[in-house]
Amino acid sequence: MIPLNYSLNLQFFSAESEGRTEKATDKKRSDARKKGQVAQSKELNTAALIVGFSSVAVVLGGYMLDKMMQTFKDGFGYISSITGEDNIHLTLVALKEALFQFLWTCIPLWACLMVIAFVICYIQVKFKVSFEPMKFKMSKMNPLNGIKKIFSKDTLINLLLAVAKVTLLGSVAVNLIKGKIPEFIGIYQMSLSTILSMIAKSVVELGFFVGGSFLVIAVADYVYQRYKHEDSIKMTKQEVKEEYKNAEGDPQIKSKIKQKMRQASMQRMMQAVPEADVIITNPTHFAVALKYDEQSGRAPIVVAKGIDYVAQKIKEKGKEAHIEIVENKPLARSLYYTVDLDREIPPELYGAVAEVLAFVYNLQKKKMNGRN
Repeated sequence: MIPLNYSLNLQFFSAESEGRTEKATDKKRSDARKKGQVAQSKELNTAALIVGFSSVAVVLGGYMLDKMMQTFKDGFGYISSITGEDNIHLTLVALKEALFQFLWTCIPLWACLMVIAFVICYIQVKFKVSFEPMKFKMSKMNPLNGIKKIFSKDTLINLLLAVAKVTLLGSVAVNLIKGKIPEFIGIYQMSLSTILSMIAKSVVELGFFVGGSFLVIAVADYVYQRYKHEDSIKMTKQEVKEEYKNAEGDPQIKSKIKQKMRQASMQRMMQAVPEADVIITNPTHFAVALKYDEQSGRAPIVVAKGIDYVAQKIKEKGKEAHIEIVENKPLARSLYYTVDLDREIPPELYGAVAEVLAFVYNLQKKKMNGRN
């Protein structure tokens, strides 16, 4: 008999098993958010609403109780008018007035709960409307996906969470109710306002204890939902490379673009060389062309610069335009490394450049006198 060995990887449905080991990039997170994939805990919303209801009831409970008591009194006041008469109109008026008063009394409570629900949802997922989860997809109809969900770790976590909720919240509620039984034994001897006040106080107290306990479970669930979300949007190394390539551009295309930019820049630079007053060289490696306009009041400007091949082209262009070429190794290197194109020279180089310009102007003056 040939022995058969089967092994089941418990992390089969995890991101690592699929090769997704890299944290999601900002673009991946943004795309997931557009599709409605966010970390959200419904338990946190419910817990916050329970605690919020109890808190609002403490603040507005007295006002709401007084309004309801007044509604009861007004309702009983109509009985004397309705009794003994076949008047449906008065009955409807009484019901309408009671319903209106009840709704008006509950509006502050509902408004506060709506604000709490909005704030909790906004804290978790911010504000983003997405209809992507509502779109029909054939993958949702695939029974294999349903089987995977049944036997996934998410199902196990949800089961444990449900058991924890029932156990914890049930024990808290039962213990609290047991402690309230002695208070309600003599309820038949109490007035209506006292009974309503006692019930309201017990409900609020139950809300705080149950909501607070539920909040602990909800925070744990939110932490798990964030972990689950981060795990679901992890990327493979290849996906990260592809995204970087798409964001930054294909290296070959970028290289061609840079080459075109260098060619355009060099062409503009060569067109500016004939306008220069002097070209300072080192004498084979560096070449910097300077232009000085006395009328502008500005310092000399570097209109072209380069090393090796570009330096040779600058000098050739300068010779064609009869621009003076002066050899000054330290100055040529300083100008090349410290001054950008179309920028004025720094003050610390004024003296050295002024000597070169003075030499060039004197040389040009002698040439003019010689021709004359």
